[in-house]
Amino acid sequence: MYLSREEEGIYQGEKGETLRRMMEILVALGDIYGAERLVPVRSVQVAGVSYKNIGEAGLEWISDLKGQVAVPSILNPAGMDLCRWKEMGITEQFALKQQETIEAYRKLGVTIDCTCTPYQIYDLASRGDHLAWSESSAVSYANSVIGARTNREGGPSALASALVGKTALYGYHLDEFRRPTFLVEVDADLQGSDYGALGFLVGRIVKDGIPFFRLRGAPTGDELKALGASMAASGSVALYYVEDVTPAPPAWQAEERISIGRKEIDEVYAANSGEDADAVALGCPHCSSEELEKIAGLLKGRTVEKTLWVCTAKKIAEAHPDLVRTIEESGARVFCDTCMVVSPATERFAKMMVNSGKALAYLPGLGKVKAGLGTMEECINVSLGRR
Repeated sequence: MYLSREEEGIYQGEKGETLRRMMEILVALGDIYGAERLVPVRSVQVAGVSYKNIGEAGLEWISDLKGQVAVPSILNPAGMDLCRWKEMGITEQFALKQQETIEAYRKLGVTIDCTCTPYQIYDLASRGDHLAWSESSAVSYANSVIGARTNREGGPSALASALVGKTALYGYHLDEFRRPTFLVEVDADLQGSDYGALGFLVGRIVKDGIPFFRLRGAPTGDELKALGASMAASGSVALYYVEDVTPAPPAWQAEERISIGRKEIDEVYAANSGEDADAVALGCPHCSSEELEKIAGLLKGRTVEKTLWVCTAKKIAEAHPDLVRTIEESGARVFCDTCMVVSPATERFAKMMVNSGKALAYLPGLGKVKAGLGTMEECINVSLGRR
């Protein structure tokens, strides 16, 4: 892989041990995937934030790094609400380790906004920008909806890109790897969580392929968010297209066609009922302001009987205190910085109902809890003790 004189100097340690190690990671990835060179990135989103996932070894690795990020960089959700962790049932021991992890990132100049939806709170990406993002749903949204270019980075490679300001030019950074491989024709009227159910289904079929959707209607931004997040979790889809909605793909010809109707969507709900759940969680990926408004409307004047978590980015919650107040007057809790998938607080429940195909795919393995799927309205009704 070609390195400029400056890059070669970093690789040889001329700018310190930390940058040498980071360049080593980027060059190794470039060599593995046949990259010709490095390319500057506009922004970075770093995974490997929850202490539950990285453990002591991960914390030590991050803490050992020195320097400052070269481009705007933001974090993925942590294992707890950084301010209200006691209300989640988090132990003091875990909270201490999680705060140490956050401080290690802060020391490097990473912005401490822990969210899987950075595009909802900052201008970090535009069409054609090269990025180094690592959270699966954020990668999908950046590639597909925004039209930026990023591979699905691991925590170490994303942090390497943050400190160096570059990434290896391979994979989804190149047109030849952004061509659809599946044509998915959907013969059903979809709304809300239906897109999560559709993504849950399609991700399992296409795995790491690139689906091109023909839909009856035009999904909203939140519905596109749900679709991509589900496919990234049930499969490993990092890029998809929706005809006449998302940026168009390069010239292509589908390798395989898939047809999905209302029956298949309904079967996802039927096979994953959440009516017997002892807790409900919304906001995977993190809730937008529009979703908070809808939840507040459904809960206004009512009282929940079961645990109800609503997860969102801190800046979204701070911008809408009236909505947060309405939601919490019901007995529900709005938590920031975290989500049900990466927090150990989830493990005390037997079953959790969600409106997210991503959470449905991840909770049994990562959260060690059974999961059920329903619409937002159905989730709220279960939390209120209704059926």
